[in-house]
Amino acid sequence: MVQSNPGSRPEPALDVITIGRSSVDLYGQQIGSRLEDIGSFAKSVGGCPANIAIGTARLGLKSGLITRVGDEQMGRFIREQSAREGVATDGIVTDKERLTALVLLAVEAEGVSPMIFYRSDCADMALDEGDIDEDFIRSSRAVLVSGTHFSRPNTEAAQRKAIRIAKANGRKVIFDIDYRPNLWGLAGHAEGFERYVKSDRVSSKMQETLPDCDLIVGTEEEILIASGADDVLGALKEIRRLSPATIVLKRGAMGCIVYDGPIADDLEAGIIGQGFPIEVFNVLGAGDAFMSGFLRGFLRDEPLKTCATWANACGAFAVSRLLCSPEYPTWAELDFFLTTGSKHRALRKDEALNHIHWASTRRGEIPLLMALAIDHRSQLVSVADELGVGHEKIVAFKRLAVAAAARVSNGRDGYGMLIDERFGHDAFFDAATKNFSWIGRPVELPGSKPLRFEFSQDIGSQLVEWPLGHCIKCLCFYHPDDPADLKTEQQEKLRTLFEAARKVGRELLVEIIAGKNGPLTDDTIATALEELYALGIKPDWWKLEPQASSEAWKKIDAVIAKNDPWCRGIVLLGLEAPAEELISCFEATLAAPSVKGFAVGRTIFADPARAWLSGEMNDEEAIADMAGRFRHLTEAWLKTRGHQKESK
Repeated sequence: MVQSNPGSRPEPALDVITIGRSSVDLYGQQIGSRLEDIGSFAKSVGGCPANIAIGTARLGLKSGLITRVGDEQMGRFIREQSAREGVATDGIVTDKERLTALVLLAVEAEGVSPMIFYRSDCADMALDEGDIDEDFIRSSRAVLVSGTHFSRPNTEAAQRKAIRIAKANGRKVIFDIDYRPNLWGLAGHAEGFERYVKSDRVSSKMQETLPDCDLIVGTEEEILIASGADDVLGALKEIRRLSPATIVLKRGAMGCIVYDGPIADDLEAGIIGQGFPIEVFNVLGAGDAFMSGFLRGFLRDEPLKTCATWANACGAFAVSRLLCSPEYPTWAELDFFLTTGSKHRALRKDEALNHIHWASTRRGEIPLLMALAIDHRSQLVSVADELGVGHEKIVAFKRLAVAAAARVSNGRDGYGMLIDERFGHDAFFDAATKNFSWIGRPVELPGSKPLRFEFSQDIGSQLVEWPLGHCIKCLCFYHPDDPADLKTEQQEKLRTLFEAARKVGRELLVEIIAGKNGPLTDDTIATALEELYALGIKPDWWKLEPQASSEAWKKIDAVIAKNDPWCRGIVLLGLEAPAEELISCFEATLAAPSVKGFAVGRTIFADPARAWLSGEMNDEEAIADMAGRFRHLTEAWLKTRGHQKESK
């Protein structure tokens, strides 16, 4: 018997803890193909409770997850991605004996998504009572149990223990019926999409759970299995006989009906939220998005009609996109949609919504960025050729630059690197071990005007090979007074790059240099940015040259605030200016809160590069020289922002 002491109950830290399945979903990327014909897959966290934990966290609730994952890369992915999403991972247990569950899925046709569950003796189905920590359950206002985990004695015992603790401590119990017949052994491996097989055994397990619940959510098929009845109205009445809980009947494209009292003979006699007619693209995971939206309202004591509206809207987002949890809306995105709507029935085609989705789900905040830029190619080639040194020496020098930056950053937040693919391949591997907050890499052909990409003009095919955390950097020599045909060509190139970046899920930094191509007034860069924003180009970062006045920075800042309040910010470039001259420009940037730091190269490495390539400086001397110059700039930057001087 679980004991409780009501007088000592702390205020719950979490809103909801979900319990049960967690998997890695591998979604076929070729739409309209049989699963047999899929050639590539996109990876995401899946499984009903894991999806709901992430979905509710995105909507501003404090969520936690209880599950098991394998002691391998996929298990670590679930744990790490859950943490990135803001989910409390205290209840995720690592199972050293079993593998993390996998699911292979495809979108074969509208509403037809074949799937294969790889769940033979998987980690999450080994969950047991010992994995349920009373203090963790008590830390939440509600627990969510799911139907699949009543299919085995050990997982059933775990969920029933969680229910007992929740009830004893005055917490809410939420039941997502989550019926997958083949996970109860009632359908074959190829029947993962099968929604309903009648079973007295399953119904009996569900019925035992209903009296303890405060909220019960299911589709028509799930309501039938939970009640054991043969028609939906009869099922609702049977559930009401067993439980006083609020019942939510999910009806797919028809939205939902909420029943908060006696069940009338008219199925429609319930609470109905606003519906959102949209194009159905992929139904998988839509119910978990729906539940996330409903809980955002239910656990914040909103009217049930509001809960239903938010649930319907979240479901609409999910069915209009490919993946499960990565596609669920954030609160900012949902609020924008509820306020402004969309002219697109296919929400995945709405650029405004997609931009908010992208920007509000990016990996982590970067309020400060001080980067050593060693992505220079033509400049270092010129020095090497002048000295008669082989270009392989440039490769080695870039590794020294990474070591120098790492010596200054010392694992702290706010430091980054810009490294090129041509000479920086080895340096990338070094940088990956140094805990930099940010790594960028260029795509432009050095010195090109009009803009050209370095290796291929088919930029999208290059980007898919990059690590997810690498930011695309593109330098464009662009001036508002450029000839119209030149501007059009460069704008089209940047738009193509922006679309490719969004398609493959990589951040984008656009570097604009105008001062070498015409007069640089207080309006020049602000005008250039306004022109690019007018094309729908919204990079995550801008990299800009120092401005002559605070007024210029104010105008730049205003353009960004008007066109893209989600922009991460601006970093300052150096143009090989002497360090003290560059530092003198730092103060003016205080007029623009969007300036977050700098990404400087030749000011730091030009002299040591020449000395090292000529043999006048050894490795350690070059590292120390660059580290000293980089540290000098970082300390000056932090001083202008009111930070204490860094320790050496």
